[in-house]
Amino acid sequence: MKKLIVLASFIAVVTGCNKKAGELVGVTDREKWFQPDPFGTLYVPMGSYHMGPSDEEVTTAHTAKSKMVSVQAFYIDDSEISNNEYRQFVYWVRDSIARKLLAFGSNGDAEDYQISQEDFLNMWPVYKTDQNLQDPYINWSTKIKWDSDDEDYRTDLQPLYLPESERFYNRKEIDTRKLNYEYYRIDIRLAASRSNRFVRQKSTDTQDPTHEYKKADYINGVHTNEGQNGTPGAPSTPVGDPAKDPKTLGTYNVEDLVSTGVENPPIQRSRKGVDRSVFILKDVINVYPDTLAWVHDFTYSFNEPMTNMYFWHPAYDDYPVVGVTWKQARAFSIWRSNLLNNYLVGEGMSIVNDFRLPTESEWEYAARGGNELSPYPWGGPYIRNAKGCFLGNFKPMRGSYIDDGGFHTVYVYSYNPNDFGLYCMAGNVAEWTSNAFDESAYDFSHDLNPDYVYEAQDRDADVLKRKVIRGGSWKDVGYYLQVSSRTYEYQDTAKAYIGFRNVMTYLGRSKGDEI
Repeated sequence: MKKLIVLASFIAVVTGCNKKAGELVGVTDREKWFQPDPFGTLYVPMGSYHMGPSDEEVTTAHTAKSKMVSVQAFYIDDSEISNNEYRQFVYWVRDSIARKLLAFGSNGDAEDYQISQEDFLNMWPVYKTDQNLQDPYINWSTKIKWDSDDEDYRTDLQPLYLPESERFYNRKEIDTRKLNYEYYRIDIRLAASRSNRFVRQKSTDTQDPTHEYKKADYINGVHTNEGQNGTPGAPSTPVGDPAKDPKTLGTYNVEDLVSTGVENPPIQRSRKGVDRSVFILKDVINVYPDTLAWVHDFTYSFNEPMTNMYFWHPAYDDYPVVGVTWKQARAFSIWRSNLLNNYLVGEGMSIVNDFRLPTESEWEYAARGGNELSPYPWGGPYIRNAKGCFLGNFKPMRGSYIDDGGFHTVYVYSYNPNDFGLYCMAGNVAEWTSNAFDESAYDFSHDLNPDYVYEAQDRDADVLKRKVIRGGSWKDVGYYLQVSSRTYEYQDTAKAYIGFRNVMTYLGRSKGDEI
């Protein structure tokens, strides 16, 4: 009897332990994961708000209208990117080129390549996106000895410096024109366009004269397309490379035209799979800020000291970086993403979403700090506090730049933060967003994470190169400090009053869901 009781107990335990066997329970060996808070950022919860002015603004009625929108949760830098933070990017690009030069010289590869170091630098003037996939010649753990007494060592690094003919008082300075960064990005919108995912095939059904083109089956893993309401339409045709021809953006067709010599026109067939490289776009950008912006932005104004000292001197380390174009800001975001994700992979952790420039709707939502109807980040409707002190760095009164406590730019953590804890969302420097500027964007953009973008090429008209800037700057009047005010600057221009900050989309719906 005792044996039967023990056997029954054993069977009950075994079946109890295997109660999930044969059931849909998902992959059970995955660890619980929590979103790490990126350093220097603050979490902004998802929410809905009325984007645009709270009051009627006659002068901006056609460019900024009140519209209910919703944005998902994201992280945002608690301050503008500072000179010292951006300098980390510049130094990394500089050091990568230096290491390449040192490796090239020390390994004696000049004979193999049969080119000079100067030519080599022209061939490799870039810092690759992923340091873990760098050229094997580079030793990333070796510290560069910029003041080395070794003559060969100095000779290897010589191409990175200004030539003697361009030196001032014989100062040995880095040639910033050679600080170029090569980066890659995937054009998701281009890949998602219907013309890139579907093709049409000419009907070979002689019994169906009413439809010249038929709804085709899957061909080599890619489904073919059909016309409106099930009726076939004309076949799409391949066009130029979007990376080279801006007019083909959004219409690039990844397919081959295969002629059998019988059909006329020939049947269109998809290639096997889709070559993802079509949508991977490469760019090379010089990363050094335009320090001359302090002079060329202000005619008949003495700003030479800012040009000479602002970016590199320790006194300005924690001031916002300026003189950065929209493309440079995007390149910084991509570099910063790889910097973090490479570290996470090295630690055996999962990667996270990329850093990027904020959309207009994200920027305004963060600037409002939860105060939906307030015109300024600190609330409103006034631009001073109860003691009469100005609450941001801008051009107050009749142009007395010092009345607000500033002059040019100020420390990035100046003034009081908004209710989200974000500093200088109004004033100090205006900030790049990811969106292209269009006066009627509010009329056609979606109300779910609104986002209007256009990848302007160098050959495009200037009107297509406009990017939205927000927040106003130290040289702007109070109107531009309002959270709903929007204006623009051209993506290939660098100004002494425009900076930026990064955002990162939160992985998940909201904090606390994973608990």
